[in-house]
Amino acid sequence: MQIIGCQLNITWEDKPANHRKVYQLLEQAAPAPEALVVLPEMFSTGFNMKVGRVAEGEERLSERFLARLAAGFGVYVQGGVVNRAADGRGLNQAVTFAPDGKEIARYTKLHPFSFAKEDRYYARGESLTTFPWQGMTVAATICYDLRFPELYRIGSRRGAMLYTVIANWPAPRESHWLTLLQARAIENQAYVIGINRCGDDPWLHYSGHSLIVGPRGEVLADAGNDEGTISATIDLKALIAYRQEFPALADINPELLAS
Repeated sequence: MQIIGCQLNITWEDKPANHRKVYQLLEQAAPAPEALVVLPEMFSTGFNMKVGRVAEGEERLSERFLARLAAGFGVYVQGGVVNRAADGRGLNQAVTFAPDGKEIARYTKLHPFSFAKEDRYYARGESLTTFPWQGMTVAATICYDLRFPELYRIGSRRGAMLYTVIANWPAPRESHWLTLLQARAIENQAYVIGINRCGDDPWLHYSGHSLIVGPRGEVLADAGNDEGTISATIDLKALIAYRQEFPALADINPELLAS
C-alpha cells in the first residue's frame, strides 16, 4: 500500500502549467497500482481569494485532469480545487478520484483561514469526509484544519487510519506545520500525509516540507524545500497491532466528545 505526495512550486493561476508539472512528477515517481497520490491545496492555481478566476466552473478543468491522471496511472488521486457555493462564495475542496477515473470523495474545508480573510470569500464545509482505500478508511482535511484536533478525533471515531492534509502553509509558520502533523498522527494512532506547496506566490514564501508520518509520530518521508515527490508504504497489519498493544483510542471519553 503506497502513498505518494507531490510537492509543487505552483505556477500562479496557470492550471495547464501546473497540470503538466504534476504529470511529470508522477511519471518520474512510477506509482504502484492503486497507490494513493496526494496533491496540495488549490494545486493548480495557488491559494487565492479571487474565486471567479480560479473556480472550476462548467469546464472543471482541474477535476477532469485529476480523473484522467487517476485512470491513466491506475491510482487514487486527491487534489485541491475551488468550486462555488450557492451564495456565490468559493468552496475550498479536496476531491478524490479512483483508478477508474470516477470521483469517490469530495471534502469542503471546515475551517476557512480567517487570519487571511478566507472566510470572507469561501463558505465553510458541513462535515468531515472519509473514503475507503485498500481496506482502510481515509479522512481528508485541508491546511488550517490541522490546528483543530477535534476534527481528527471525529475522524478517529469514524475509523480513520490515514489522514490527508493538503495545504499552502507558508514558511513563517513552518514549525507549527511540522509539529502538528506529528501530533495528529500520535494522538490518533494513525498515518498522516501532509502535502504542502513550495516556492513563492505574489505575497508569501512556502518552504514545503511535505511529510508522511507514521502512527507513532515517526517521520517516514520529508520532501524538503524543493519540488518533488515523497512516498512511503502503509503497513496496515502493523498499525492494527500497535492499536491493540497500546489501546489509547479505547480510552476516549465519549462524554467529552458529546459536550
